[in-house]
Amino acid sequence: MICVRARPLFSSPFSSLAFSPTKHSPIHRHLRLSSSSSRRSFSAVAMSSSSPPNQIVEHIVLFKVKDETDSSKISSMMNGLNGLASLNQVIHISAAPLHRVRSSATAFTHILHSRYGSKEDLTTYAAHPDHVRVVKESVLPICDDVMAVDWIADRVPGTLAPPPGSVAKVTFLKLKENLPDEARSEVMDVIKGLNEKFPEIGQITVGENFSPARAKGFSIASIAYFKDLAELEGVDAQTELVNSEKEKVREYVDSTIVVEFVVPSCLVSGL
Repeated sequence: MICVRARPLFSSPFSSLAFSPTKHSPIHRHLRLSSSSSRRSFSAVAMSSSSPPNQIVEHIVLFKVKDETDSSKISSMMNGLNGLASLNQVIHISAAPLHRVRSSATAFTHILHSRYGSKEDLTTYAAHPDHVRVVKESVLPICDDVMAVDWIADRVPGTLAPPPGSVAKVTFLKLKENLPDEARSEVMDVIKGLNEKFPEIGQITVGENFSPARAKGFSIASIAYFKDLAELEGVDAQTELVNSEKEKVREYVDSTIVVEFVVPSCLVSGL
């Protein structure tokens, strides 16, 4: 199930460029979960009278559910997380199982993607009693690894709530130590330009993580949405072009996490 709190609209394939695997530490018990014009027309969510946000904060959480977990408990976790769409601070939220993991050493099984209008809204969401309850009752008991990355998107997406059936590709990059600012900027610029290289991308955002304590050393993140799996596979098939983009930043990257998920089919309004 996907839950969306409707808000106004506006108008990474890079994640297929995996470099090397990474390892993950056990879950912390005091976890705080915290475009150019779009070439693809995503379904619109309802518009409200509130002022449109002038920035978007992206919040991605990856979960590794314990192998022996009963499916009913996993469903309870997903439903609980998606139900947080009712919170005022949430612009968009979608929790789902991972469709594919590109990084061979990554053992994560589920994902949450949510959007906020500010860092303050994200902080308020993380501390909200409903969120704390879901984490305590449904997440921590069944997960043995969790990580989260937060960034201010380089652009406000044309559609804040990607529609059911669309496919997201998430990339986390851990850069090599002591890189100059120019190198970090070069990596960011390559990712920002990917929607010019690959018309299959419906929307993409990128940014630098501002929550290092929960990110396992990964400092740059992006999320790219595609109309469907066929569009994503269309990018994967362009091997020569993908490899060309990868070579531009290979020397700066220590490791990556690359995962994909399909936005669930049941749309629920938060209004």
